Parts: sequence; C-alpha cells; structure tokens
Amino acid sequence: MSPAEIRVLVVEDDPVAADAHALYVGRVPGFTVSGTVHSMGDARRHLDQNPVDLLLLDLYLPDGHGLTLVRTLRAAGHTADIIAVTSARDLTMVREGVSLGVVQYVLKPFTFATLRDRLTRYAVFRATTGEASGQDEVDRAIAALRAPRPAALPKGLTAATLRAVTEVLRSAGGGVTATEAAADVGISRITARRYLEHLVASGRAARAPQYGQVGRPELRYRWSGH
Repeated sequence: MSPAEIRVLVVEDDPVAADAHALYVGRVPGFTVSGTVHSMGDARRHLDQNPVDLLLLDLYLPDGHGLTLVRTLRAAGHTADIIAVTSARDLTMVREGVSLGVVQYVLKPFTFATLRDRLTRYAVFRATTGEASGQDEVDRAIAALRAPRPAALPKGLTAATLRAVTEVLRSAGGGVTATEAAADVGISRITARRYLEHLVASGRAARAPQYGQVGRPELRYRWSGH
C-alpha cells in the first residue's frame, strides 16, 4: 500500500451492500479498504487495532445508531473522518452529524460514480495543507468538500427533465408507464423511457411488465429510491 493512500473502513450491516461499497472504494485511485465490518462493536475493535483515515458509515447498525458510534470514537480519541451512508433524509440528524465531524452524506442507493465523486472531493480537501493566503483559499478548500457536483448524466439527458420525471414517478403510488410519464412531463414516450431506465440503472426505480391489456405488455416503473 502506498503511504499516500487513504485507508477506509466500511461499516455496513448488510453484507451484500458492504461488499459492494468496499468494491467501489477499491476502484477509486488513492483509496484502499482497511476492512469491512457489520456492527458498532466490530468497528471499534477494528479501529483499536488498525490505522484508519475514513469511515464509510451506515447509520443504522444492529447494535446502535451510527452517530452514537461517532460520539464513542471521538471520546476515545479516534480522529478518522466520517462519510455517512444512509437512506434517511432527516435534516436534524444531518446537522447533528456535522457537529460530530461527519464530512459528507451519501444517500442510499447510490452509484459508483456518486461515491467516486465524494471520495475524490474528500481527497482534495484532505490534501489541503499549509497556511491559507486569505479568505478565498479557505473558501476553495471548504467548497471542495461541501459543494459536490451532481453525478454526470448519460448523453442526451438533462437534470431539469430528470427532476420532472423523478417527481412524477415519486408521486405515483402505483407506478407509471413511459406513456403516462411522457404525458405528465410533456415529452415523447421514447424520451420518458430513457429517463425511467436511467432511474432503474441508478437503483432509484424498479420496473415490471404490466399485463392484462390487449397487445404487447408495457413496462410499469415504480419509485424505490427511499
């Protein structure tokens, strides 16, 4: 391992998700996986025995809340930074995490591109050393961490239309077909399907054939982004 590599401990109660997150981390240059654990207790034991720079921390663990683990680590003198991984959108909890030193939040489910962007920005922030020449340099250092770019969309897709399709899908309790989404957003069925398929590929939607009608069954898409 290169001395410059950032050592990451993946803390995730779901073994399948933990393996996926560790695989993602290992694919980002400059990062290496120190270990994968599934509980607060295992995380503490690993940290007591191994040097770790960054925790990729699930907030809902079988033996307690992730932020409780962060408090315990800080009290014990552990200084590893924290990127929280969660499906929760409680901004009160986000504020509490920030006060404990959580440097970023990543909402589940996420793609490799999303995590890669967060880790790359964290590496830039971490590499900032020395004395700032002025306010602008301080602002740039913080901006590298606090203002992540949205993950790049496939060619031909726009963020505005994606937001519109996402809102239609999220508000449709029974799901929508590409035809229905197209009518609601005001785009063609083919275009709507491209956006819906992008949401499926990124883990935020699921699809299944809709039967019971004459002719070829049409796919129905349902929101699963939590």
